[in-house]
Amino acid sequence: MADTLYLSLWYPNLRLAELAGKLTAVLGAFEKHGGEGRVYSATVWPVKWSESPIFQKVYGRGERGLEPNLAVEDALELLHEDYAYEFQIGWSLWEPEVSAAVSEPRWAREQRMVRVTGYGPLFDDGAYEQDGHIRIDFGSDAAFLDEEIELDSVVARHVEENVRQLIDLTTAVEKDSGATARLLWSELGESLAQRLAARLGMTN
Repeated sequence: MADTLYLSLWYPNLRLAELAGKLTAVLGAFEKHGGEGRVYSATVWPVKWSESPIFQKVYGRGERGLEPNLAVEDALELLHEDYAYEFQIGWSLWEPEVSAAVSEPRWAREQRMVRVTGYGPLFDDGAYEQDGHIRIDFGSDAAFLDEEIELDSVVARHVEENVRQLIDLTTAVEKDSGATARLLWSELGESLAQRLAARLGMTN
């Protein structure tokens, strides 16, 4: 069963004025690890998620996107302790293309939109304590654990490449942004490592 995968990052004694630098470092790491070098969109949410955005810009894909530092500067011009700052950036993974005409799925690198959110300390009653000062929403974990597709050597190779890319990216964003704690987690609360080990163990 597919689940949503997140990475939460925390920083010691983070001041609101330092959030821009952290977000820029996190977004900047994507280009070297399968992602775009430019930001697709930026949104500012006031107080809590149920409120309407007070700022939203769609820059575009590829070269039409905005460089991370400029996108962060654009959004954080509205700097408040009870705001959250969300950015979308492209990230490519091996994904299965299932067709009725072909019994075996064909794998291709597809781009998905990843959400990178920086939290003000008072946003949604201090949501950062659980979600992190910065949270990355990777979307579905199916590219790492597609349990509906029979696991053979081809599938295992693509899954392994996706997992390696995920590990490299999480290591880079932690190092580049100076995070002192990180947590890779899912909505179901299950361990990705445990699920992956169980999944790959099916080949033994």
